[in-house]
Amino acid sequence: MKIHIFGASGSGVTTLGNALSAALQLPYFDTDAYFWEPTTPPFTLKRAPGLRNAAIRADLDKHNSWVLGGSAVNWGKDVFPPFDLIVFLWLPPAIRMERLKARELERYGEVIFTDAQRHQQYQAFMAWAADYDNCTGIAGRTIQVHEQWLQQQTGRVLQIRGDLTVAERLAVVMEAIPQT
Repeated sequence: MKIHIFGASGSGVTTLGNALSAALQLPYFDTDAYFWEPTTPPFTLKRAPGLRNAAIRADLDKHNSWVLGGSAVNWGKDVFPPFDLIVFLWLPPAIRMERLKARELERYGEVIFTDAQRHQQYQAFMAWAADYDNCTGIAGRTIQVHEQWLQQQTGRVLQIRGDLTVAERLAVVMEAIPQT
């Protein structure tokens, strides 16, 4: 079983991915771990696409089944094997942005407000995240890009739209998993 979960930043991809991974006893892979070089602060240096793609492909190839979380729609056509199930998560923008604000504060603390450079990074990230639904051109990852990618998929697609609990989302996905 190869399951791909994606959506906007703050939509609950990692949370659902980890819950599904635990429920199915499958490894969970997060695209951010491959997209970004490890840095302090994190998420500031992109990994070279060739290295990123080779690393994730090598890790996925070690397993027959897995859960992949995060957007990878522009990583190339030959990076991922066919998915058995693609799960797209969408939250209303106001809810998603409030969750992101809370997450960033929990992760990094007051430094995102007190340090000028970290505050600038925080503001840039929040503007980028807000552009997912606004589609003004700040972000390459938008709802339009994700919906176009979904239309091109030939495998099973499950869209979960709205503010459901993790347990509710997990139940919906478990019901949609093809039985073998």
